Amino acid sequence: MSVRLCAVVVLLLLVNPAVADAREQPEMPSLKILILGGTGFIGPWEVEAAVARGHEVTLFNRGKSKPDMFPDLERLKGDRDPDKDEGLSALVGREFDVVIDNSGYYPRHVKASAELLAPHVKHYIYVSSISAYGQTDVEGQDETAPVAVMDDPTVEDMGEGYVNYGPLKALCEAAAEAAMPGRVAVVRPGYIVGPGDHTHRFTYWPLRVRQGGHVAVPGAPDDPIQIIDVRDLTEWIIHLAEESITGVFNGSGPERRLTMGEVVETAKRVTGSDAEFTWLGTGFSESHPDVYFPIWTPYEGEYRGFHTFSNARSMKAGLTFRPLSETIVDLLAQFDGLPQETRTQVMERIPVAGEAAMIEAAAATD
Repeated sequence: MSVRLCAVVVLLLLVNPAVADAREQPEMPSLKILILGGTGFIGPWEVEAAVARGHEVTLFNRGKSKPDMFPDLERLKGDRDPDKDEGLSALVGREFDVVIDNSGYYPRHVKASAELLAPHVKHYIYVSSISAYGQTDVEGQDETAPVAVMDDPTVEDMGEGYVNYGPLKALCEAAAEAAMPGRVAVVRPGYIVGPGDHTHRFTYWPLRVRQGGHVAVPGAPDDPIQIIDVRDLTEWIIHLAEESITGVFNGSGPERRLTMGEVVETAKRVTGSDAEFTWLGTGFSESHPDVYFPIWTPYEGEYRGFHTFSNARSMKAGLTFRPLSETIVDLLAQFDGLPQETRTQVMERIPVAGEAAMIEAAAATD
């Protein structure tokens, strides 16, 4: 247990004697959890949450990404494609309580793993995506909304601009459920952020705001944005495993409507920045078609509902959220600890100099 966690436990015992009584309750039985993947972004946080709760974790992957990670865990080598190299042979005859599938992108692969493990597994958790929905122009969609479809479901290619990503995820969900009917939990996260995010998409905003000066921000301050801290997501996934919860869930956050204005203002507050924000609206994309602002999407037209998916069902199933300020502080601390070369590459994506023209153009239209 970390020093920080120990301190929290001691404080809880001092201020709430009921917590001490809770220690006497029977502990949750240890689960045998198989994680398909486990060394990417969400996998390590799933491992940390599961091990902290006393569960036994096994990883299955190709052994190519971070092979030295988690030396104390059992690691099985193979490939999600059953026809490639060792395929799924390492899983034959193995029994687990729960499978967490982080790495299923093609339905044939998910079908193969789910069917192989079905006789030996009680619960299958498939990590899908909010992109599995068929449309994003409707606000407040819940898990009953139609999913995306594709003309040829046998295609195993993401397509230009990842156009097939969402439909393939929807097909993977169906493949898992067909193999293990009534025993599958499907989690559809939106933008996952926080420490360890190698895409640095959300990181752009805390970093840019911390730089200070005149900051160009797309859209309007009240444009909605949905993000979920990777730790909140993965701790909840382990909760789903412990409670054997099944069904489909939107893994989006936070618990209330979050806006771009709140994101940049929170980043300004926690970094002590002198940033001044100029809101560009949506017209900037016509005069600056090569400019891309990460995470944000226009709150209009076909994207009006993208950052507004309902997470009521997920919260009812135990999903909770830490403060945005905590995510930003921890994310920046982790970023500052990265190698200088990595930090330089990320910072080069932030076009501070190019903002002046957009800010001037926005001022001219006021």
